Amino acid sequence: MGLTWKERVFTALLGAAAVSGLTTLILFLVEATNVLLPADTKFGIVFDAGSSHTSLFVYQWLANKENDTGVVSQALACQAKGPGISSYASDPAQAGESLQGCLEEALALIPKAKHQQTPMFLGATAGMRLLSQKNSSQAEDVFAAVNRVLSRSPVDFWGAELLAGQDEGALGWVTINYVLGLLVKYSFSGEWIRPLEGTLVGALDMGGASTQITFVPGGPILDKTTQATFRLYGTEHSVYTHSYLCFGRDQMLNRLLAGLVQSSPGLLVRHPCYHSGYRGTLALAALYGSPCVQAAAPRDLGQNLTVEGTGNPGACVAAIRGLFNFSSCDGRGDCAFDGVYQPPVRGHFYAFSNFYHTFHFLNLTSRPPLATANATVWEFCQRPWKLVEASSPGQGRRLRDYCASGLYVLTLLLEGYGFSQETWGGIEFRKQAGGTDIGWTLGYMLNLTSLIPVEAPAQWRAQSYGVWVAGVVFLVLTLTAILGATAVQLWRRD
Repeated sequence: MGLTWKERVFTALLGAAAVSGLTTLILFLVEATNVLLPADTKFGIVFDAGSSHTSLFVYQWLANKENDTGVVSQALACQAKGPGISSYASDPAQAGESLQGCLEEALALIPKAKHQQTPMFLGATAGMRLLSQKNSSQAEDVFAAVNRVLSRSPVDFWGAELLAGQDEGALGWVTINYVLGLLVKYSFSGEWIRPLEGTLVGALDMGGASTQITFVPGGPILDKTTQATFRLYGTEHSVYTHSYLCFGRDQMLNRLLAGLVQSSPGLLVRHPCYHSGYRGTLALAALYGSPCVQAAAPRDLGQNLTVEGTGNPGACVAAIRGLFNFSSCDGRGDCAFDGVYQPPVRGHFYAFSNFYHTFHFLNLTSRPPLATANATVWEFCQRPWKLVEASSPGQGRRLRDYCASGLYVLTLLLEGYGFSQETWGGIEFRKQAGGTDIGWTLGYMLNLTSLIPVEAPAQWRAQSYGVWVAGVVFLVLTLTAILGATAVQLWRRD
C-alpha cells in the first residue's frame, strides 16, 4: 500500500528542512573568514611654547600602524591666552596657569577612558632658549611651574623640555611632507605606498626669535652637525637643517632698532623701515633686555626712546643687511651667512609661520613673480602712515613692522639662503596644508608614535554581505519547512 498524500507532504517538508539546514550550516561555517575589527584610536597632546605665544595641538591615530609609525591627523588646535611662557620670567606661576584653558579644551575632546593612555608633551623653542642664556635660574622656574600644572592633569605627561633648534627645523620638515602625502599615501587598492624621494619639499620656518631652513640637498651633507636623520614608515630620510637664533621676526626687529639707536645722536631715532608720518615711544630697557641685542646699551635705560618713520625702503634694506655677516661666506658656494655651511637650495619649499603671516598681510601668498613681490613690498613701505592705518584697521602695533618684515623676508631668502630668480617660484607661503597647521608639533608626534607599542587588532569571523544574505534566506526556509512538517504531523494524528 502506498503513502498517503499527508505522508508524502510530511516527507517532502522534512527533506527540504534537512537540505536547507545543511546549506545554512555550510554557509555560516565554511565561507566564514577572519577579519580585523576597527583598530583602537589613540590620542596625543603637544604644546608648542614659542617666543610670542603657546599653542596646543591634539593628534589622533589608529593603534595598528604602518611600518611602526602611526598615521596621525590633527584633531584640535588651540592658542593659549597671553604671550609665550618665557615672558613670565618674573612671575613663573602664570606661565603654567596660561596653559589651563587649552588643556581643558583638549581633555573635553578626548574620551575620559583614553586620558591615562594619552601622552602629553611641551616643547619650548627659541624664546626659552634665549631666557636660558640670559637667566638660567628664571628659565628653570618657568619650566618647574609648567611641569606642576601639567603633571596634575589626568593624561600621561611626558614633561616640559627645551627643544633644540635643529629638532624644531627638522620636525617641521617632517610635518609638511607628511600632510602633503609625500612620506606615505593610501592607495585606491587599499595599500600604503611611498612616493619617490625626489618629490620631498623643503621647510622654511620663522618664529619670533629664530628661523630654520630644512631640505634634502642634491649631494652629500658635508657638515654632519647640520644633518638630521629620521626613520618613518619604514624608510630612512636624511636632511640638511640649521636654526638661526636671533634671526626670528621679533628679535630681528629689536636688533634692527638697536642698531639705529647706536647711530643716532640722542633719544630720537629716524627709522627708515617705519612709514613716513609714524611717531611712537618705547622704553629703552625693553629693547636691550634680549641677549640677541649685542649693541652697547645707553647708560640710563630708564629713559624712553622716540622713533619717527621716514618710509625709505632702500635705507631699510641697507640697515637689514647689516644684521647679517655675508662677508664670512665670500667665495664659498656652500655657505649661507655668518659662516654657516649650507648646500645650494634645491626643489620645492613651503614657507610658514612668520614667513606666511608677513606675506599674507602683503597679499603675496599667491606665488607672484619675484619682481612683483619686490615692487609690492617697496610700494607698501613708501605709503604714508595715515594711509596705512586707515586701510588696515585692527592690526595693532604690528602694523608698523610689516615693511621691515617684508624686506627682511626678501633679504633672508635671496641673499641669506641663496634663492634666485629661477628658484623663487618654488617657494609656497602657507599656514596650513591638508587641513593641518604646519609646524614642528605634528612631526614630533609622528616620531613619538613609533615609541608606543602596537596593539594587535581584534579578530572575528565574518561573512561577506552576499553570503550572509544567502545564509539568512536558507535559515528562514529551514524554519518554515520544520514548522510545516510539524503541522502536517499534528494533522495526521487528528
